[in-house]
Amino acid sequence: MKKCKRIFVIVIDSLGIGEMPDAERFGDAGTNTLGHISESVDSFEIPNLQKLGMANLTPLKQVKPLKEPIGYRGILREKSNGKDTMTGHWEMMGVETKKPFKTFTEHGFPKELIDELEKRTGHKVIGNKSASGTEIIEELGEEEIATGHMIVYTSADSVLQICGNEETFDLKELYRCCEIARELTMKEEWRVGRVIARPYIGKKKGEFERTSNRHDYALKPPVRTALNVLKDGGFDVISVGKIRDIFDGEGITEGHKSRSSVHGMEQTIELAETDFHGLCFVNLVDFDAKWGHRRNPKGYAKELEAFDQKLGTLMEILREDDLLIITADHGNDPTYTGTDHTREKVPFLAYSKSMEENGVLPEQETFAVIGATVLDNFGLSMPEGTIGTSLLADLK
Repeated sequence: MKKCKRIFVIVIDSLGIGEMPDAERFGDAGTNTLGHISESVDSFEIPNLQKLGMANLTPLKQVKPLKEPIGYRGILREKSNGKDTMTGHWEMMGVETKKPFKTFTEHGFPKELIDELEKRTGHKVIGNKSASGTEIIEELGEEEIATGHMIVYTSADSVLQICGNEETFDLKELYRCCEIARELTMKEEWRVGRVIARPYIGKKKGEFERTSNRHDYALKPPVRTALNVLKDGGFDVISVGKIRDIFDGEGITEGHKSRSSVHGMEQTIELAETDFHGLCFVNLVDFDAKWGHRRNPKGYAKELEAFDQKLGTLMEILREDDLLIITADHGNDPTYTGTDHTREKVPFLAYSKSMEENGVLPEQETFAVIGATVLDNFGLSMPEGTIGTSLLADLK
C-alpha cells in the first residue's frame, strides 16, 4: 500500500473482544464485551463494521463473519499492567505501563488524602465513593450548595473527580481545588491518572446539569510518545474527544472536545472534509461511560449501531490516500459483575481505498503497533524508551 497523507485512528472506548490470557489475574475470566452485547439483544445491525471484519474476530449471534472482508483485521493484546483508559491509549502510542495507576473504586480515597485535601482547600469533602457523575450530583448537589462542602468521587478509572456548582461554588475555586488535588495525588500511594473538575449548574434535584467547563489535570506520559514525534516532525496531530486530556496535551496540535460519541463521529467526518496532513486521533467515550460502567448491553448495542451509521458516512468520503484504523483501549463487559473495566483483547481494523488486498494479521502482543504503524507511514521512528513495531508492510 502506498503511504497515506492522513490517518484516522478511532478508539471505540471499551470495545473488548474477549479475555486476555491473564484476565483471571484481574478478576475478568470469561469476559467478552462485544460478544456478550450481541448475545444480550435480539437485533444487532453493524453492516460497516461487518464489512471491515469485526464479526470475524469474535462470534456474534446476529452478525455473520464474511468470507472476504475489506481491508485488514487482527487482534491486539495489552502488554501493559492495567486495564484503564490512560494505560490503553498511552500504550497505543508506545508507552508500556508496568506499574498500574491507583484506583479507589471499592472504598473511596483514604482518610489521609481526604484530610489533607480538606485542610488545603478549606472545604469539607462529601461523597468520597465510586459513583456516576450525574447520580452523585443529584444525591449531594443540594447539600453542596447549602453548605459549601465539596463533592469528591471516583470511578473504575484511575481518577479523582470534584464537582462544583458554577453559581455557588465558583468555577475558579473548583479549578483551584483540583490543582491542589493534583499536587497531592502525585504522591506514589495516591497516584491517580487524572484529576477532573466536573462543574454543574442548577439549584435543586431534577434541575442539575453538567456544563462544558470540565477540565482534566492528567499525568504526562513518562516518555515521548509517537504523538510527540509526529508533532515535532511538522505533521498535524488532531485530537477528537478526550485524547488531548489523556496525553495532557503532549504531541497534540489541535483539539476538539465532543459532547457525545455521535458528535465525535460528526466532528471526525467534518475533519475528513478538510485538508490536513497527519493523524486524527479519536476517542468515543460514551460506550464506556454510559453503557459499559452502567452495565447496559442494550444501550451499548444501540450506540454501536449509531456509530456504524456514521462510520459508513466516513468511509464514503475517505480519500485514496487515507488510512482508517479502528480499535479499543480495554474492555468493559456490560454483562459482567461490578462496574469495572475488563481485561480484554481489542480489535484492529485497517482500511484504505488504496488497498489492493485484504487479510488477517497475526495476533499482536501490544497495542503499540498502532503508533509504530502511524510513524512508519510518515517516515518516522518510534522514540527511545517506547515499544511497538510497524504493521505497515503487511497492509497491501
